[in-house]
Amino acid sequence: MKRLGLFALVLVAGCAAGPDYQRPSVDVPAGYKEAGDWKVAQPRDDAGRGEWWEMFGDPYLNSLLEQVEISNQNVLAAEAQFRRAQAIVSASRAAYFPTVTANASVTRSRSPIGVIGGTTAGRTITNRSASLDAGWELDVWGRVRRTAESSEASAQASAADLAGARLSSQAALASSYLLLRTIDAQKRILDESVAAFQKSFELTKNRYDAGVAARVDVVQAETQLKSTMADAIDLGVQRAQLEHAIAVLVGKAPSAFSIAPTPVDLARSPLAIKMPPIPAEVPSALLERRPDIASAERLVASANAQIGVAKAAYFPSLTLSGSYGSRAADAATWFTAPSTFWAYGPALAMSVFDGGLRRAQTDQAIAAYDTTVAQYRQTVLSGFQEVEDNLAALRILEEEAKVQEEAVRAARESVALTTNQYKAGIVSYINVVAVQTAWLNNERSAMIVLGRRLVAAVTLLKALGGDWSAAEIPEGEALRARAEPASAPRQ
Repeated sequence: MKRLGLFALVLVAGCAAGPDYQRPSVDVPAGYKEAGDWKVAQPRDDAGRGEWWEMFGDPYLNSLLEQVEISNQNVLAAEAQFRRAQAIVSASRAAYFPTVTANASVTRSRSPIGVIGGTTAGRTITNRSASLDAGWELDVWGRVRRTAESSEASAQASAADLAGARLSSQAALASSYLLLRTIDAQKRILDESVAAFQKSFELTKNRYDAGVAARVDVVQAETQLKSTMADAIDLGVQRAQLEHAIAVLVGKAPSAFSIAPTPVDLARSPLAIKMPPIPAEVPSALLERRPDIASAERLVASANAQIGVAKAAYFPSLTLSGSYGSRAADAATWFTAPSTFWAYGPALAMSVFDGGLRRAQTDQAIAAYDTTVAQYRQTVLSGFQEVEDNLAALRILEEEAKVQEEAVRAARESVALTTNQYKAGIVSYINVVAVQTAWLNNERSAMIVLGRRLVAAVTLLKALGGDWSAAEIPEGEALRARAEPASAPRQ
């Protein structure tokens, strides 16, 4: 009967309390409203895009983004959290193994005289003891396994959080840098306008001195010149703030970091930055590409395992323990056969009444699981929304850019024609001011639209997960690796 009972325990040990994990279902649309049909997502899609920011074709941007990995403090904090999660995994798996403790002591004691029944009254004695004690809780109901499952899933979520922090910092830096370059281009437009308006002002002043133009034309020309100069100076505020933001993103003090303005020969072209193509697999790999979705899903798995931990508390715990050692009052007999002692045996313990504690803990674990499921589904929905938003932004802004370019060409032609008419005395200078203002506004609007398109492209690439893949989430030994990076503190 004893052997039969032991065999039954071994069979039961293969079971684990609580539900086995299944990824929650989510409503995935058949296609994006803004991008047509898309293919069905394949699990573990590891077809990398390479470093996504290289699609913009700016070497300086590439060099800045390489610094995010090693200098950005948010990324370093997420990396430390991941190492902490790895340590928790190692700690939870340690419960699979028995614990062994060793202790040794030498104690001198004296009992008082007159103690009834004492054989050592009034004597000073020395007790010497040394022992090894071992204990092992058999994981009969899977409590340890579920705990390890939970910690491993949490560590995988932490790994995805690290990827998310890295991607967010990269996207923020790329957006800030591209906006800074559009401001450089706007500054170039304004500087060229100032030079042109300076010539117009001098021409008008000469015409006034010759008695050909009215005083009001001179005032209008000067007003236009000074207001354009003020606009050029005002751009310095935005540029300085963007430069400071980039400095923080690469882990440097703003006072020790600067970005040189775009050279004039490059600034004359539309930023010398390419609009990246939209990845062909737009929504198909969203669930596998976005770190925040992967993190939310791993937290669901962690919460599911905690239900098993809570339910395992309903069952008795079986512990095997034993000790072996030597105890003697005489040093000469210590560690000899007569002074040896040992003990071993199993122990079964179970809570008979806890006032509903285990039931409450199980309900708490189930509620926590339901919370993570809802958060996972909400994260998926938010991911689809972000992609839709930026696909729409890119499509609409591309249309706007085409119309705006036509407006710029028309405004340039209008300036040339009106200026010639003014020189011929056909129109007043107010007509020149009007068309020059319209031209300048359209030039700046075209550059602002380009900046918005570039930022929308960065945001779309971020919404698609950049070049990250869920296949990068560590598992098994890779997850439990405790190798510390160079930045980790050493003891």
